Amino acid sequence: MKLAQVALGVQDLDRATAFYTELFGYPPAGVFNPPGLVFFDLDGVRLLLEVGAPAALLYLQVDSVRNRVEELRRHGITVVEEPHVIFRHEDDALGPAGTDEWMAFVRDSEGNLVGLVSHEPGE
Repeated sequence: MKLAQVALGVQDLDRATAFYTELFGYPPAGVFNPPGLVFFDLDGVRLLLEVGAPAALLYLQVDSVRNRVEELRRHGITVVEEPHVIFRHEDDALGPAGTDEWMAFVRDSEGNLVGLVSHEPGE
């Protein structure tokens, strides 16, 4: 089974589209307005921004949580929880063995929490 799509409820579609365009570093793959749908392609999984959809908590994998948080901070994005190690992967069950799983959380333009995740060599 493969994840196909995640819907994220937003209040202001234009504002949310601008936020996620900045976060991802590329524009949406599709915009259908009306009826108010914006799709981003996240390596084969669609993120749907939709006015009126329920809230969700997204965890997005990035190359380096620490570097990405600093880039986002320079663009005025609110960092809710600073980068930190959640746990070390001793085996490949949940991530690459021998890496530390880093996370940080930012607030999107609609008030949703967005988790950033990276797997980096242990220090």
